[in-house]
Amino acid sequence: METILIVDDEKNYLVVLEALLGPEGYEILTADNARSALRLIEDSDLDLVITDMKMPGMSGMELLEASKRIKPDLPVIMMTAYGTIEMAVEAMKKQAYDYVTKPFRNEELKLTVKKALENYRLIKENRLLTEALSERYRYGNIIGKSKPMLEIYELIKKVGPSKASVLITGPSGTGKELIARAIHYEDRARMERPFISVNCGALTETLLESELFGHEKGAFTGAVAMKKGRFELADKGTLFLDEVGEMPPSLQVKLLRVLQEMAFERVGGTKTIRVDVRVLSASNRNLKEDVAAGRFREDLYYRLNVIHVEVPPLRERKEDIRLLAKHFIEKYGEDEGKEKIELAPETWQALYSYSWPGNVRELENVIERAVVLSSGGPIQLKDLPPEFSNTPEELNVEGFIPPDAPLHPTLEIIEEKLIRRALKQCNNVQAHAAEMLGITKSLMQHKMKKYKLC
Repeated sequence: METILIVDDEKNYLVVLEALLGPEGYEILTADNARSALRLIEDSDLDLVITDMKMPGMSGMELLEASKRIKPDLPVIMMTAYGTIEMAVEAMKKQAYDYVTKPFRNEELKLTVKKALENYRLIKENRLLTEALSERYRYGNIIGKSKPMLEIYELIKKVGPSKASVLITGPSGTGKELIARAIHYEDRARMERPFISVNCGALTETLLESELFGHEKGAFTGAVAMKKGRFELADKGTLFLDEVGEMPPSLQVKLLRVLQEMAFERVGGTKTIRVDVRVLSASNRNLKEDVAAGRFREDLYYRLNVIHVEVPPLRERKEDIRLLAKHFIEKYGEDEGKEKIELAPETWQALYSYSWPGNVRELENVIERAVVLSSGGPIQLKDLPPEFSNTPEELNVEGFIPPDAPLHPTLEIIEEKLIRRALKQCNNVQAHAAEMLGITKSLMQHKMKKYKLC
């Protein structure tokens, strides 16, 4: 049963409206002032608000504004006996669903209420669908709906419960550690045990050895106490070796032994320590080439690479840009107290056209910067770093004209070429191309049919 809140300081109108709408199958709540109504809006699961415009204290217009701050999608119908065009325009600007003058016609009001509720029902269904699709296109903190990412999700499900070592390769900034964590949490035997990571390229050989295997007191200058290494800390859990290709040859030998025997000694120690650790590793290098060049041990490579996960760069999966960008907009919009931030069409085009050398990490940085700099309206191209200003291709009209066409190109030729370009940049996803061009989905479909592109 859908719930309607009726707000009016004239109690006879509350009685009349409740008598009119109650028999239609709606649950009716009433309030004779805006402040009481506001508390009901905050605390109740409402589907529609019908409020008088002029009330003592807090006005209906102020109630409309407050309601939109609390529940932006909740429809509000405004009523008044003092209707003017200016008041109607102001109410619609402030996102009222409709504006009704008193005295109203019963059947017309019932029809307006019915349409408002149907519209709100569609909004809620669309929100649920969006949330469901969002869950479908993400895996933990990994986001993407491109074919390579969906294949990675399936691989995570398959390899998660196994004991096999996994090597994750791909450029920096593609989210290799997120994939490693997802694999860890798919392993029911280890998911509640530690996930320990170490960057093999960030430490000197001596420090890396101590980090991995620990050391005894007095093992070297500065070793004033015994320290457990990452392998010990990850016992019964998972150890993630990031940038494993940077590991010095001497440590590659020690790592190979641990993988084979699950045993090692701390630096400066003689006691053999046994552990149960699943090893996941990652590299932005081509380890096969490193093996061929003698920079990486072949036997270690095959120990680490029982299962291989290749993460493509962002430029090769541009259909993920929209999902990722919207996720980061929501994340940093919440941090900055800025809600419902949108991107202007030219900004979307710049994001799709850019090559993203820093991959997802760079996209996150760009969106965070844009959200901080945005002034409340849609994020403009000027809110992006300077290198994005030249990203969208310039409109080369001469290049659009067929050789046998008249000297002056028709608008249709240019329009068709622009639509084709947008579709190509968006991997033929019409909704994304429409957003890039700044037109509606229905207009995009009309243009597609017009130019026989579908």
